[in-house]
Amino acid sequence: MQALQAVIHSESMSDIRYWIALSQLPDVGPVRAKNLLSVFGSPERVFSAGPDSLRASHGISSRIAGSIREFSAWDRIDKQITEMARRDIRAVPYSDPSYPEMLRAVEDAPVVLYQMGGSETEDKYALAIVGSRRPTDYGVSVAEKLSEDLASMGFTIVSGMARGIDSISHRGALKAGGRTIAVLGSGLDIPYPPENKGLMEKIAREGCVLSEFPPGTRPDKENFPRRNRLISGLSLGTLVVEATYDSGSLITAEYALEQGREVFAVPGNVTSPNSLGTNTLIRRGAVLIQKAEDVVEELAPVLKGFIKLRDKAVVDVTGEEKTLCDLLSGEPKQVDAISRESGLPASKVLGILLGLELKGAVKQISGKRFYLA
Repeated sequence: MQALQAVIHSESMSDIRYWIALSQLPDVGPVRAKNLLSVFGSPERVFSAGPDSLRASHGISSRIAGSIREFSAWDRIDKQITEMARRDIRAVPYSDPSYPEMLRAVEDAPVVLYQMGGSETEDKYALAIVGSRRPTDYGVSVAEKLSEDLASMGFTIVSGMARGIDSISHRGALKAGGRTIAVLGSGLDIPYPPENKGLMEKIAREGCVLSEFPPGTRPDKENFPRRNRLISGLSLGTLVVEATYDSGSLITAEYALEQGREVFAVPGNVTSPNSLGTNTLIRRGAVLIQKAEDVVEELAPVLKGFIKLRDKAVVDVTGEEKTLCDLLSGEPKQVDAISRESGLPASKVLGILLGLELKGAVKQISGKRFYLA
């Protein structure tokens, strides 16, 4: 490992062409690739090494040594590099100082990341937020609030740009003026899901989009579990908002545990299938999260004064406005239900709620449903 650290801090870096080729060698995953780097010092020397030297390296069989010696897909690598330049995609090798600090600590971190957008030193204070692709109204409101509040505190929000909780979390971070990182299970030239192309472009402008898959890689099903280990690996902890019992979000939580990172979960309705996964995580020891401050409290030992705690603006409310606020919570409620509970006409309730929305005290989602901001 010390030899590999010398590679990381060396100013002379091998041609990116060799880094990309090393990352795409058959049967040579990240762990074997790093072992080779620790022995030979650079990817170029790996490809020029003799068969006996390769076989003497830990984990390298005669068959794998042969595939390294016989590697000939340089035209494909060159085409990928040309496509990357055309699309403003950067290859970030493991030796690059800008390689994410948190991810570098993960044993099977990729030796090459593909990146659109920029990285920041503060990204080491990242939190993953993941959850159901088909969230309930409760999940939508909770993910939106948590992502906005955590981003306002200075956390970089990491997620997978999937439909549902992932996309909501990215948008919440952007809305708060914070940073967010999207990790794809495809090449960066193939946004997935396709309707999130605009979101990906916005994240690339204001944050960062990453993938370990080279341009041209389709979003095949088997890519996403691999993608999930990067989401957790980039983060201090993983927060699961809503998840069914077989949700891919639970795979991300498992990776977080394996990587020695925190796992957080939002409790949910015990009768809702979307809460079965999160409630199970809590029962097994995940930290129960109700608000952003709960995350800060749990991570306090490693944050060391970084968090930008911000006082919320005091909102003045009238008597009727306070009555309606007292009837609301974090779970969206329809105007008709609020009208029945308050005894006020629905038309008047709607007018009061719209006024509260302008003040920033409540938020509205589809179907004229409101919840506390």
